[in-house]
Amino acid sequence: MDKHITIQDLIHRSIRIFSISTARYLILAGIAYLLFYVIWKEKWTHKKIQERFPDKTRIWFEFKYSMLNMLIFVITGLFVFYMSSLGYNKFYKHIADYGWGYFFISIIIMIFMHDTYFYWMHRFMHIKALYPYVHKVHHQSINPTPWAAFSFHPLEGFLEAAIVPIITLLIPVHPAALFIFILFSTMLNVLGHLGFEIYPKGFTKSKWMWWNNTSTHHNMHHHYFDYNYGLYFNIWDRLMGTNHPQYHETFEEMASRNKS
Repeated sequence: MDKHITIQDLIHRSIRIFSISTARYLILAGIAYLLFYVIWKEKWTHKKIQERFPDKTRIWFEFKYSMLNMLIFVITGLFVFYMSSLGYNKFYKHIADYGWGYFFISIIIMIFMHDTYFYWMHRFMHIKALYPYVHKVHHQSINPTPWAAFSFHPLEGFLEAAIVPIITLLIPVHPAALFIFILFSTMLNVLGHLGFEIYPKGFTKSKWMWWNNTSTHHNMHHHYFDYNYGLYFNIWDRLMGTNHPQYHETFEEMASRNKS
């Protein structure tokens, strides 16, 4: 271990990473759950992608595994911290070093890097020999809620979190830009597991918005397993022909529903 890192440093860093990761999960998933499953439940029932609501046992299952993965994020964060102490990654402290333009561009680069990484990592986890040991836990949420955002087997948790050290090794990144990227990632992850469709009809075929994924897209992945592997964007699924054949029709049916 680097001589400049003490046990006290690791403890403080672990508490900080765990606290921030947990707060991010609890606040974003909690707000989404409170709004759509409690406060607006009756108002938005017609937009529920799968009509039934999951029972409390399933929600508790999702919450427990998500909280377990907060510990995985701590380990990953400590690894990045250690790499930084050895000078192996490309963190920079002063925004002026690269300017505000690069600061915002770097966030976009991270999002596209993650989207590509996630698609191929996701397909890798669906290999039959690996699926039961790595990805099955997440798919036990056939009808997911926002609490399923980080409901993974710990092995999948490491694969999911690996994008952060990969990013810091490949491109210059300011800690604030990395934080914004991770916050964005969590928000889109919660949206993907929302269980309600909030986008308007025509969204998936719009010449301006077709490249975005929807809650319906990821919900169908949980339901049918072998389609819709993408995260933020619908680019790789289109290129690789892995969109569910009925994705657009299902989305249009959901988006066109009116409150009875």
